[in-house]
Amino acid sequence: MAHILVIGASRGIGLEVVRQGLARGHRIRAMARGAEAIAIDDPGLEKMPGDATDARDLEAALDGVEAVVLALGVAKDFRFVLKPVNLFSTATEALLPLMQARGPRRLVAVTGFGAGRSRTALSALEKLPFKAIMGRAYDDKSRQEAMIEASDLDWTIVRPGILTSNRGTGRYRVLSAPEEWRNGIIPRADVADFILTAIEQGSHQRAAPVLVR
Repeated sequence: MAHILVIGASRGIGLEVVRQGLARGHRIRAMARGAEAIAIDDPGLEKMPGDATDARDLEAALDGVEAVVLALGVAKDFRFVLKPVNLFSTATEALLPLMQARGPRRLVAVTGFGAGRSRTALSALEKLPFKAIMGRAYDDKSRQEAMIEASDLDWTIVRPGILTSNRGTGRYRVLSAPEEWRNGIIPRADVADFILTAIEQGSHQRAAPVLVR
């Protein structure tokens, strides 16, 4: 079983990785500003409050772990639409040199369909609302992807489609080839299952698949 650092562990996909990782027998270090509020008690869980953009916090969080899950999110309010977003690239810029210098080498980072090269797969009907609502955040996710792809780490970039809170089924599609990329829905629980399986099996290294049901 692995010792996994989950950055962005207090909600969303990060919290699902924490839940499922513990259930699968992994040791989890959960890093988030509000880590102490995570409502899970488990001997395999270490709650570590910290700032994902602060190199000192990240250095402490990386100590002794074997893999990193980077699952940051931003608040979905008017600031998400109107203000510049740089959380994803800033955190990645702080994290990568530490991992490259001291380890671990395994990184799984969550971005989304529409980030990086997958933006070319958006349909004409999707492009306008995507740019208006999510453009700033996904521009930064694209910068994040470019940084990761330029690193020499054993990375996987995960691009889920439209996220839901439905129960995971384990029945989802992993679209690896660009000609397969398309949007669709997927439960956060299924994204977490893919992330943990990729870490356990060492699969999808240096790949950036799209995940949909």
